[in-house]
Amino acid sequence: MQPNMMFHDNPHRRQLLFTCLQAYSSGRLLGGLTLSLGPMHMAWGSKLLAVRVWPAKEYTRVTLESDTELVAKHFGIGAPHRFVVDIESLELTSQLQDLSRKIKADDPFISRVRVGQYDTKVVRLVFDLKQAAKPEVFVLQPVAAYKHRLVFDLYPDQYADDLSRLVAAPNGASSAPNDLITKPPSTPALPESAASVSDALDDFVTALNQPKAKEQVHEPKVNTPVVTAKNEKSTPPKNLGKHDSTKRLMIVAIDPGHGGEDPGAIGPSGLYEKDVVLAIALKLRDRINATSGMRAMLTRDGDFFVPLGERVRKARSVEADLFISIHADAFLNPQAKGASVFVLSERGASSTTARWMAQRENASDLVGGVNVKNKDSHVMKAMLDMSTTAQIKDSMKLGGAVLGHLGKVGKLHKPKVEQASFAVLKAPDVPSILVETGFISNPYEESQLASKAYQHQLADALMLGIKRYFAKNPPIARSKAL
Repeated sequence: MQPNMMFHDNPHRRQLLFTCLQAYSSGRLLGGLTLSLGPMHMAWGSKLLAVRVWPAKEYTRVTLESDTELVAKHFGIGAPHRFVVDIESLELTSQLQDLSRKIKADDPFISRVRVGQYDTKVVRLVFDLKQAAKPEVFVLQPVAAYKHRLVFDLYPDQYADDLSRLVAAPNGASSAPNDLITKPPSTPALPESAASVSDALDDFVTALNQPKAKEQVHEPKVNTPVVTAKNEKSTPPKNLGKHDSTKRLMIVAIDPGHGGEDPGAIGPSGLYEKDVVLAIALKLRDRINATSGMRAMLTRDGDFFVPLGERVRKARSVEADLFISIHADAFLNPQAKGASVFVLSERGASSTTARWMAQRENASDLVGGVNVKNKDSHVMKAMLDMSTTAQIKDSMKLGGAVLGHLGKVGKLHKPKVEQASFAVLKAPDVPSILVETGFISNPYEESQLASKAYQHQLADALMLGIKRYFAKNPPIARSKAL
């Protein structure tokens, strides 16, 4: 039988042949269309999950989170200053295009960012900078709720002298807002973008359906004595403060835990630890700065991440007399409650809870994101192993003074100062304590920590403890002039 006679008398077969020929013809056209679009329009490479920007005067961080590890090359251009990043095997998506909207006008480093498909397999980001910057680009492996992260950190070309700035600053409370805190999302998820401290705390209290307490600010009534160094009785030392040659300026380093990529613990209603402790730290800062002969230095004054070693370095750079790290941790048991004070231990943790909390806090660098290839991080790690017995002894005195006043504000988790190997407490020459203001995992204590009135009470207790310590343990002369 001839091929052209196969469907001559069968209309169904003729229709089948026509359909096959039509499908074949359409397939060729579709195939040609696919080739004309090219690979950049097809699904391939890494999938971008989130883009976050964390601006701060100390440095600005940009984070790209993806399902697989991203590979990037970068270089800088001067006159004007620009920072260029080429990311391989990444498709240009709406999330990347929206990156420009995440750049705030007050960002100290980035004025704008341009995003484009450099070629079929490379996305190019061009950051127009407001000043010369030292960039660091590194990747972070999945940890906690995060997947793969590609991080760009833009640091200033020159660092400011924090010690000179503190000494030159006049006494008086800071005019910066200290009663603002991030309004949490409806679910306790990690932030999609940089959290802001511009939402009033009252909104959160209302959301918790808690009766709004009338705010009362309890300023400490204890007057700070003029403290002179023990070895300065005969003649005034040469390295006293510039404002008064007979007074010894006392500097307190305040360390609000977590920040930026690291939210810390998250309460059952979504309150972030990083926001609570920053609010308390700002209140304590204002009390210290309003006290004659005292200054406060914050390791962070906004929502950005600071590595543990860098927090210690900052305290030592201003020759701080005390270091107070403020936290509001969570525990496996939501019924756990009460404030705690911890100091460093050379022989292991004083309790199972203390050991568990130290491990949790020491993991902050993993969550927040540290460039382990940075040579300075290795130097800092070595420095953190130089803790001394004398530092721990003085820290116990400070911890006891603070714990006594915290017990007058609320419940204590344990009636004594506990010890564990907290990395952030390892400044070898600065008495250091870590204060857990309460358990944010406890629904009742979460609502307390969200209250401005309770935050003021906690700041009062910390201030009274600091004054009590200084009254009994006057600081000695500094090693360099102020």
